[in-house]
Amino acid sequence: MSTEGITFYNRYTGQMEQEKVLGEKSLRWVYGTTLGKVSLHILIKRAIFSQLLGAMKNTPGSAKGLADFVKEYNINMDEAALPLEEYKCFNDFFFRKLKPGARPVCEGATVALPADGRHSGWQNAAEMTGAFVKGQKFDLPALLGSAELAEKYAEGAVVLSRLCPVDYHRFHFVTDGTPEAPQRIPGPLASVSPYCLRHKLAWLWTNKRELTVLHTPHMGDVLHLAVGATGVGAIFQTYEAGKAVQKGDEQGYFAFGGSTIMTFFEPGKVKLADDLQENTSRCVETYARQGDVLGSIIC
Repeated sequence: MSTEGITFYNRYTGQMEQEKVLGEKSLRWVYGTTLGKVSLHILIKRAIFSQLLGAMKNTPGSAKGLADFVKEYNINMDEAALPLEEYKCFNDFFFRKLKPGARPVCEGATVALPADGRHSGWQNAAEMTGAFVKGQKFDLPALLGSAELAEKYAEGAVVLSRLCPVDYHRFHFVTDGTPEAPQRIPGPLASVSPYCLRHKLAWLWTNKRELTVLHTPHMGDVLHLAVGATGVGAIFQTYEAGKAVQKGDEQGYFAFGGSTIMTFFEPGKVKLADDLQENTSRCVETYARQGDVLGSIIC
């Protein structure tokens, strides 16, 4: 496995930056050593491991380290809906809500990013031959859990949004529409850190996933695929199936752990933002916040 650090392009500073990774040494050991890989398959990827880890993050004692966590990872508490001392456990803080207006939603004929994170985008899903390292290929039928859907979206745009444990962990709808109930696809819970995915991209389509189809008035059907990860024992959907939503409305949240949202568009419906396309072609992720521009609607 590559021992290189994780760098990304920050849309707001215009600079390449180094990611400060929570549990970096452990990730390197688990996914980069023989003994670590054995522990991964015996225990770490199992649902029970994430459930136990999640239960620990729900205890009152888990809140004791919040102040240090916020300081270590430079988390902006001015955005949070509650002051730090009001979070009763780590998970309460982890999937915290933000103040109204903290994430402005792009206006006009645009599509919004679904979450805070580091994003990769391909104008044509057939060109998804690399994300964190060149040459890796995506298995679209396995990823979507349907050969029929894979064929429908094979040449459409797709965006992969990777949330780190230090990010705001609620995810949102990218455009107006009416969502169906989520389709649950069972699987293990491996890490979705680049340290893992550089070694085995297939975790994205073997991990536990939930697929939501959003019927839109102007873009056909948009797919939101939430991918679980180590420490994410559950994906919580907070929307109401069959009830119309607006661009930027909350869809759900992840409990503790890094996570991923993938957004799929039918062919010819969306033009992705230039920085997403350019950076992805170099296997570089683009950091941007929820509500910022993912791309523009093709009329």
